[in-house]
Amino acid sequence: MRILVMNPNTTASMTASIRATATAVAAPGTEILATEPLWGPESIEGHFEGYLSAAAVLDRLATLDAPFDALVMAGFGEPGREGAQELLDVPVLDITESAAQMALMLGHAYGIVTTLDRAVPQIRDRLLTAGLLQRCAGVRGTGLGVLELEEDPERTVAVIIETARQVVRDGAEVICLGCGGMAGLQERVAAELGAPVVDGVAAAVKFAEAVVGLGLATSTQRSFAPPRPKVIGSWPLSTHLGLAGAGDRGRQQGSARSNDFSRKTSGI
Repeated sequence: MRILVMNPNTTASMTASIRATATAVAAPGTEILATEPLWGPESIEGHFEGYLSAAAVLDRLATLDAPFDALVMAGFGEPGREGAQELLDVPVLDITESAAQMALMLGHAYGIVTTLDRAVPQIRDRLLTAGLLQRCAGVRGTGLGVLELEEDPERTVAVIIETARQVVRDGAEVICLGCGGMAGLQERVAAELGAPVVDGVAAAVKFAEAVVGLGLATSTQRSFAPPRPKVIGSWPLSTHLGLAGAGDRGRQQGSARSNDFSRKTSGI
């Protein structure tokens, strides 16, 4: 089984940490591929950058020449997941819903610790759309920007722990780490908190293994039917920018096709 994990920003070091977390939890026989878009924002902290990233991720998927059995989208609260479900024939999971679904199996109410406070409404909107907001006790920002998470790891963990304690006081029994850049920190936070801590990347990988193992995939009956054939000007964009080779269009097992990959990533 091969699972592709997509970092929605263009920061390769974050892709590497996400890959490490996914690999650590993957079952024997599961191969983890990880990449990021060929263009787009270095971090996502708002709706503008989120929608740019969604287009860049779909562009990357439409020109990627690497077969895989499931896709994990490693952006917390970011748009674009539904587009990927239409584009691909394989299961598509995002870390926001996967983290929340896992948390709901472990406690009555869960809470989320994220980066900047401005991300809170975006995450709450995502949970509302997914039908997961009712049992969310709270979403709190640490005040750390996405790129700041990597600058001082000890400070990052300390701030996450303190924010998580506030979310527990809000009524949460389980904490979700609300950013792909927090991948791999769950054990340290849980040890200090005394409550379960769910990392969305890890949860999504395990759910992906289960869905693929059961032989299931996204329904194409209605909401996520394949895109209707039509001309899309300058698509894929990366081809016109000279970043990737022209790929075949349409839904294919694993992904659409391309001849080129990001030089910042490894393994694919």
